[in-house]
Formats: sequence, structure tokens, C-alpha cells
Amino acid sequence: MASLIEDYALLTDQHTAPLISRNGSIDWLCFPRFDSQSAFAALVGDEENGRWSLAARDGTVTQWGYIDSTFVLQSKWETTGGAVRVTDFMPVGDRRASIVRRVEGLEGEVTMDTELRMRFDYGLVMPWVRRRQLGGGEEAIVAMAGPDAMVLHGTHLPHPANHVHSGHFAVEAGQVVDMELTWFPSHRDVPPPSDVDTALRETTGFWQQWASHFTQQGPYADAVKRSLLVLKALTHEDTGGIVAAPTTSLPEEFGGGRNWDYRYCWLRDAALTLESMLVHGYEDEVYQWRNWLLRAVAGDPEDLQIMYAVDGARHLPERELDHLSGYENSRPVRVGNGAVAQYQGDVIGEVMVALEKLRHAGVTEDNFSWPLQRAMLQYLENHFDDKDHGIWEMRGPKNYFTHSRVMMWAALDRGVRAVRDHGLTGPAERWQHLADRLRTEIMEKGFNRELNSFTQTYGEPETDASLLQIPQVGFLPYDDPHVLGTVARIEEELKDEAGLLLRYRTEHGVDGLEGGEHPFMACSFWLVEQYARSGRADDATKLMDQLVGYTNETGLLSEEYATSTSRMAGNYPQAFSHLTLVRAADALHGDPQEPVEPS
Repeated sequence: MASLIEDYALLTDQHTAPLISRNGSIDWLCFPRFDSQSAFAALVGDEENGRWSLAARDGTVTQWGYIDSTFVLQSKWETTGGAVRVTDFMPVGDRRASIVRRVEGLEGEVTMDTELRMRFDYGLVMPWVRRRQLGGGEEAIVAMAGPDAMVLHGTHLPHPANHVHSGHFAVEAGQVVDMELTWFPSHRDVPPPSDVDTALRETTGFWQQWASHFTQQGPYADAVKRSLLVLKALTHEDTGGIVAAPTTSLPEEFGGGRNWDYRYCWLRDAALTLESMLVHGYEDEVYQWRNWLLRAVAGDPEDLQIMYAVDGARHLPERELDHLSGYENSRPVRVGNGAVAQYQGDVIGEVMVALEKLRHAGVTEDNFSWPLQRAMLQYLENHFDDKDHGIWEMRGPKNYFTHSRVMMWAALDRGVRAVRDHGLTGPAERWQHLADRLRTEIMEKGFNRELNSFTQTYGEPETDASLLQIPQVGFLPYDDPHVLGTVARIEEELKDEAGLLLRYRTEHGVDGLEGGEHPFMACSFWLVEQYARSGRADDATKLMDQLVGYTNETGLLSEEYATSTSRMAGNYPQAFSHLTLVRAADALHGDPQEPVEPS
């Protein structure tokens, strides 16, 4: 049975990101890429679908967490006979897809139990496994099926029985035992083991060097630094694509069907991540993402998608894996994402806002980047009067979502600024005219004067937490009466008993799905930002303290939080949660995330 979501830590080499539980079981692993088929899928099935456990017999984990500013995980196990430290990490920079597990004896003698179940293709394919003699007399376990292969190096290899490799070994004080599991294409030679000492030193140094550029001080500095590290961890080293989460189908409602694959690159999420990185001086990541964006969306503007694969691939068909039981029996388990074909009117707005901030930071446009932005604005014009599915990817009928219309306004506004303030070429007068039309339309149709609030869709009374982004993009100031009225209604309609925000009321049936969900972390961080920017500092601090308190020992956050049962829900760790944490902390610190005044 899988652990609680909050009892998992993330490992990463910036190509993929397995999850390892507090009790030492790697229950989720996609090799070699975030969006590859899994080799371990116990997280959304059971142990028969693949996992690798390593634990002290009759032991208890008394310490669990990362080496400071890294994704090198250390667990201290204590037994009646002694204590050991287990260090788990993925080497970075060596172009290997490897997980290293090191056991160090600290006191007395401890017996370690290990079990390895390798199952490719989301637990469907059992590989052919054999022991092989490699160069230098080393013996290793090699597993192979179709295009995939893995090799387990180590001095204490487990033994096969009933399609499982299990074993045990004793570790005394001062003794070190290493194991390394490496993926490789099955048509290539078996790779040799790593030099673990060197790999550990270089991996620790890489993460700590990257984190050393973070200089913000204050009560939330540690949470912000860890969030930026998570965003870096979810950024593919080669392509610059930022995945929304490294998991699929962790449920928004336990036992329900709101289970989605988040192992892809949403333009919206990536653009918002870019803004957070930029504010904190991580310009290399900003350039890398912009280059990924330009490659991904290049071509006919009418082919624009809301998300892409890590390498920019467009074909992400959604299907259900009926052989998997789902996390806590939450079915179906899905891979691919059907929302890829949706029209979401807000996406170009988030992208154009982010790219405008790059220009303010001194990034110059070239003969590719600005023409592509003009093409995106032309796409917006072509769909100016179209209804859409909205930011939350509604699977019901299309509608005029107020948030989407505001973000369309923001896209046109940034186009005007690019011409007016940065000397770029384009039909600024036409864009300004369309922006003015949208402003008038939004104020007439998206604001309900009787309720004194903007509404989720035109002509309907429901509210939506995404409306908190209205001042973030400069459509109205944070303290504008229209915004404050909307905030008051969001507080009244969308807060749960613990004070966290739902995205919207699912019982109204607007999303075309059955069941409900838990409060969405990003929305509550947006509320912190709104409080901080509108003079409600005490409310902002109180809510921020509560939200940061939901992180686990490793500083990670999921998509949602079930306050009724005090546990995480949804895909994990979630980029959207972490990037909005950064924005909220910046607002509390008075850092410059606030947009310029609308034109």
C-alpha cells in the first residue's frame, strides 16, 4: 500500500523525478524522462506494479530530510542493535539515469532488508532478469524488456524468487554499502557503476551552488528557497521544459475520478514559474525556458496548444490504465491529458506578461522571439469572440470565463507596451482598441453589480478564485473597490472551515465532472498576495504561516490540501503550489512582483 502523499520525498537529476517514501520505498519512477513510462508504479497501484524498498529490519526512521539546499535525501534508521544512515540521490551532470542508495553504519550492527520489483510500462511488462558477470569480475543484475533495460550494481545484490529480487545484509559501524540502479537503452552495453563518492560530492555541490544565488531574508526565506529548488528540479536540463508535477493521477478526491497526468509542460505554469525565477535572479533558467517556448509553439499559430511534452512534442493522447488500482483506489489512472486539445483563452496572456517582464529585465528580443509573440497575438485576435474552457480546464461546455477575458486583455496590453516602451514593431493601435473593447466588455458582463463582485463566467452568479489574478496583471489595482468586493465574495463563498480556498464550487456542475475536490493551494497563496498588496498584512501573515505549515519535512507541497483529514491531495510536488508560494512571500517581503499600472 502506498504511503501518505506527504510521506514522500523527491529525488531528481533534472531529467526525471522519482518519489521515495519515509519508510524507504521508491514507489514511483519514470525512466529516463519525467513523462516516460514508469518502471515503478506502486504509488498508483500496488507493490506488484514495481518498487524498490530498502529498510532497517525492525527499525524506525528518526531523522528524515535533505542535505541543506539539495535533493540528496538522508534517513537515519535506529534499531535495538544500532543505527544507520541511508543516503538516496540521483547524480546530476553525468548524463546517466541512475539512483544511488548508500547505507552507512553509525552504531552497532543493523540488518537491512531490500526488495526490488522492476515492472516497465506502468507495471504491465515484467522484464527478463539475469545476473551477469561484468568487467573486473563484478556481478550485476540486468533487467531488459523491449527498448528498456536497467542494471543494479552493488556488493550485496538481492536474490530472485517469484519475479522479485529480495535480500538482506548486515551493516556495522563504519561500514559503507552502495547500490546503484541505472536505466539504459536495451541495445547498448551495460554501463559501469558510478564512483559514488565523486557523484555524491558533485551532486551536493551542484544543488548548493545553485541555491547560493538566493539571497532573500525573512521568515519565509527557507520555504521560498526550497520552492525555487523544486521549480529547478522540475525543469528538464536539456530542453528547459518545466513539468507541472512529476506524477500522474494522485487524486483531487480520494476514491474519486478527478485524476490527471501532470507530467507535461503547461505554457501557463511555465510562464508563471519564469516570473518567480526572474525576480530572484535565476536568469539562465529564464533564457532556457524562453528558448523552449519558442521551439514548442513554432509553426502555424492555429496549432497552438496549452501544453506540450518535455521536448515540445504535441501528441499527448489521454488513456486509462485499467490494470492499476489507483492511489487509495482512486480510479481511473490516466496517462496523457485530453485537455491538450482545449482552447483556453488565458494562456497567451500569462505568456505575454512573463515575456514583458523579461524585456523589463533587459532581455532583448530577436528576429524569432518577437515575431512569434506577434503571431500569438494574431491567434488571440482570430479567437477574440470564442468561448473557452477556462484556466481550470473545464470538461463541460465552453463559456466566457471572466478570468480568460482578463488575461486576453493582458496579452494585448503587453503587446501595446512592447511597441510603445521597447520600440518593437506591431499594430499597437489595433491591439489597444481590442484591449479597450475587452475592458468595457469585462466591466459590463463580468462584474455583477448586485453581488459587487466579478463572476466566474458572464451572466452567472458563481465566483472563482482565479479572479484573484485580476490585479496581478494590472487590470485593476489591488485596492480597487471592484477587486475588494470580489475578494469579500470569494472569502464568503470559497473558503473552507480551515480558511483555505477552493478553486470554485464543483457542486454547481460547471466543470462537467462528478465528485468534488479539496482546497487548491495556489488559490490560497493568491489570497495571501492579495492581502499583502491591499493593506491586510496581518491576515496575509496568518494565512501564509498556515500554508507554509502544510509543507512536510522536505519542504514539498502537493496540488491540494484536505483540511478535514489534515493530509495532502493531488499531484505532488506541484509546481503551481510552489511558484505561488514564492509570489506570496515576495508580496509579504515587499519585493517587486506587483505589476505596472494598466495602460
